[in-house]
Amino acid sequence: MILPIFLYGTDELRETAKEADLSDKEGITTLVNDMYETMRHADGCGIAAPQVGRLLRILIVDGSDLSDVYDYLKDFKRIMINPVLVEESEETETFQEGCLSLPNLHLDVVRPAKIKVRYYDENFELKEEAFDRFACRMVQHEMDHLDGKVFVDRVPQIRRKLVQGRLSGIARGCVRTSYKVKFNSKKDRKHQ
Repeated sequence: MILPIFLYGTDELRETAKEADLSDKEGITTLVNDMYETMRHADGCGIAAPQVGRLLRILIVDGSDLSDVYDYLKDFKRIMINPVLVEESEETETFQEGCLSLPNLHLDVVRPAKIKVRYYDENFELKEEAFDRFACRMVQHEMDHLDGKVFVDRVPQIRRKLVQGRLSGIARGCVRTSYKVKFNSKKDRKHQ
């Protein structure tokens, strides 16, 4: 089922997600399938459960659509349940990021160049994996959502001030998307 994507300004994007109950395999699998369908419908390469209003530590990254630019992402798809950052490099890299919850906004973000993450996969098997290059970027971006952060939180304050008008517009739902969104959760209004 395609779910609405919560936009910047909704309370859910600023809350810390709780660990998913691994004994609820059916519920997690249903949510993961809905998240994946929602992400693909919105033409995204990653999504975290808080972006669809579920405050659980679940994320999906899929780099297959980026393989024309980053050939190493051809078969890169990960479903991460209860991911934990185990290690990050001191070396950093800067890439431009965008987000389904902040439509039509792209900014340069500095992040660690390499990370190691421990997580449960879609088969509920515990894994520990190292990531680098753009795969690393995708995982970090989605993990931030689990901690109530969005990519604009990682840009210099002066840059945030320059885009404040656009951020306010997104929070009010003054943005066009090709996918169903939810904004201003207190009034439970929807915009398509």
